[in-house]
Amino acid sequence: MKTHLTLLPSLLIALFIAPLTSEASAPLPKKPPIPKDNPMTPLKVELGKQLYFDPRLSKTGTVSCNSCHNVMSAGVDNTAVSTGILGLKGGRNSPTVWNAAFLSTQFWDGRAKSLEEQAIGPLVNPVEMGMPNHDAVVARIKEIPGYVAQFKKVFKGEDSVTIDNFAKAVAAYERTLITPNASFDKFIKGRKRALSDAAQAGWKTFQEVGCTSCHQGAAFAGPDLPEGQGFFMKFPTFADNSYVKTYKLMDDTGRHDATKNEADKHMWRVPTLRNIALTAPYFHNGSVKTLDEAVRVMAKTQLNRDLNEDEVTNVVAFLNSLTGQFPKQTMPRLPDYPNGSIVD
Repeated sequence: MKTHLTLLPSLLIALFIAPLTSEASAPLPKKPPIPKDNPMTPLKVELGKQLYFDPRLSKTGTVSCNSCHNVMSAGVDNTAVSTGILGLKGGRNSPTVWNAAFLSTQFWDGRAKSLEEQAIGPLVNPVEMGMPNHDAVVARIKEIPGYVAQFKKVFKGEDSVTIDNFAKAVAAYERTLITPNASFDKFIKGRKRALSDAAQAGWKTFQEVGCTSCHQGAAFAGPDLPEGQGFFMKFPTFADNSYVKTYKLMDDTGRHDATKNEADKHMWRVPTLRNIALTAPYFHNGSVKTLDEAVRVMAKTQLNRDLNEDEVTNVVAFLNSLTGQFPKQTMPRLPDYPNGSIVD
């Protein structure tokens, strides 16, 4: 049996995990795991924030990390698929960056093992930020005197502007994007009236029908695993229903697209449900516009269950209770490039 659970079907995992549903969740910690090779400092976080918001790091100077993962909102762009340079459209829905620090792998297909690895991917994606390679990104950063000075101060050394240090700075900033103290967190800590009756009924339904076989843990994204070890599940599991065709759920082969491994067809990293009420549209292709419909789709495609309207309403109420407290975000002042344009 593979310990990362990648290849086990959903129902088999449910048999192992379902008895633990009373412990299937925990309050969201106020601090995420921090890798030993990338300690967080205020200066590093501030540098990472500037880089995160800077569209000049894209080929056309028009797209930043924040363009698709808007931290002034719910960490997404609330569109089915994001728009990159030159109006090009991506192939998948933009996952939220809020609480991504609690996930053991990144992207829908889990192809990035860490926030650091994830941070450098969009820079060179031809339909996202479109830079020709990472060397070109480093060269552009080096042309901005303010960045050169900051990199030197944060990372020390004369040649401190590197793509690895870029990744470390952005990841350090992203690890500050935590939303604790949701109503559900207060409920788990013992404040039973923190949840409405509907939300409590929805939490009960959520557990009883088997949703916690996948959506468990503090982030409701699966069990705690070491960084780089993903928790993947097949979606859809039950494909003989109208939802699969209506929402084109099998058009994308998921993790298989990255690994080319037949066993990974339609396998996906289990996404977090934290702040799920704010991150519509839903699923990897952004095909479902409302949370209540997403609940129906998941119940049918993953558990072969047809929930009644009261059950759907209650589960939606529970999912709304996972909206946490967002720390205040301010737009950073970016270092200047005087007397000209840095973008070709």
